[in-house]
Amino acid sequence: MLHYLALHALEHPGVSIKEYQIATEVFGRPADFDPHLDATVRVQAGRLRSKLAEYYSNIGHDDPILVELPKGSYTLSFHPRSGENAIRSAPLSPALVLQDEFGKQQTIRKLILVNILLSVLLIGSMAAIIGLVTARKSRQAALLPVALAEAAPPAYQLFWQPFLTGPEEPWVVFSNAAFVGRPETGMRYFNRSTDSPEHLLDHYTGVGEVLAVSNLDRVFDILKRKTRIKRGSLFTLDEAKNNDLIFVGSPAENLTLNEIPSTREFVFQRLGSGPRKGDLGIFNVHPKAGEASAFLPNPQSPPLEEDYAIVALIHGLNPARSTLILAGTSTIGTQAAVEFVCQANSLQELLHQLDVSNPSDLKPFEAVIHVKVARGVPVGTELVALRKSVL
Repeated sequence: MLHYLALHALEHPGVSIKEYQIATEVFGRPADFDPHLDATVRVQAGRLRSKLAEYYSNIGHDDPILVELPKGSYTLSFHPRSGENAIRSAPLSPALVLQDEFGKQQTIRKLILVNILLSVLLIGSMAAIIGLVTARKSRQAALLPVALAEAAPPAYQLFWQPFLTGPEEPWVVFSNAAFVGRPETGMRYFNRSTDSPEHLLDHYTGVGEVLAVSNLDRVFDILKRKTRIKRGSLFTLDEAKNNDLIFVGSPAENLTLNEIPSTREFVFQRLGSGPRKGDLGIFNVHPKAGEASAFLPNPQSPPLEEDYAIVALIHGLNPARSTLILAGTSTIGTQAAVEFVCQANSLQELLHQLDVSNPSDLKPFEAVIHVKVARGVPVGTELVALRKSVL
C-alpha cells in the first residue's frame, strides 16, 4: 500500500486517490467493492500511519525526508526534516520541486524512494497476514453486534492473563521452515550437511500458521491487547529473554524452539527406524497407565485424517515471563492447537482439567490434543494427555 501511494503521489502530483481505487488495485477487491461494508482500506491506512510513526521514532529518526499519510486522506505528503528536533516545514509538493536544478531534484526523489523502501521492508513481510486478519475482522464486524464482538469470555481472561500484564506486548513467533528448491519445480527441507546456504529459502510458512495468527489476533483484539508478530527465522534469543512469547509451529519448522527451554513431558521427535522412519511424532516421555508412548498422525500416503498437537505453557528464559507453545506435527495440527485455545468451549474444558478458577491458579502445563481432519481442515479436537505444573 505504501509503495502504491508513493508512486501515485510522485507520478500524479496534486491528484487525490479514492478508497475504491486502493481496494481494487492494491488489495484485489472485486469491482463491486463497497467501502461501507468492507473497511479494509481504512484499517490498513490506520496501520500504515502507525508503522510510519514507529519507523520515524526509531531507525528513521535521522531521515532527511518525512513521509506521512494525513488522517482523512490517502495522499502521501512529504516534509523535509530540519534541526535535531525534526521541526517540520510546510508540506512539499509530491514532485519535491525545491529548486530548478534537475540534479538536486533527482537526489531528493532518491531520498524519498529510499525512505519509502526502508518503511516497506519493515511492514512488507506482514502484508499477507494483516490482509487476512483485516478481512476476518471486517466480516465479524458486519455479522456481529459490537457489544458481542468485543465481549471477552471469562475463559479468555483466565487463560490469557499471563500475556496481558507484561510490560511489553507479547510476541507471536510463527514457523517458517528452511527449504531449498523452487515452488514451480519442487521444494524440500534444507539439509545443512549437503545443501549450500546460498540456496536456502526461509520465507514460506503453512496455511495453518497463517490462520493461527489470524485467530490469535482476533482473541487479543477482544482482550484489548496488541501483539507483535515475527517469523521464526528472524527471531533472536535477545528478544526471547525478556518477553512473553507465543510460538506457532513445531520445532521442526520453528527452529528457535530448539534453542530455548521447551516441553519436557511431550516432545517432538522423528522416528528413527521402521516403515515410518523420518516421520514426525510427539513422544510421551513418562507415559501413564493407558497412555500411548507416542502420538503419530496417520501415514502420509492417504489424505491426512488425524493429527496430534501440543499445547504447553512454560516459563521463558526469564522465569518471570511466559512461553506458550502451540504446535502440531503438521500445519493443520498447529492450526487446531491455536483454535483449541482461541475457542471458549475447548478453552473452558482445558481450564477445568487444570483446576483453574482464578488467574493465579494457572501454572505451567503440557497437553496433547488429538485432531480429526477432513479435507485438509481440522474438524474436531480431544484432549488426550495432560501434565500439570511442569517446571
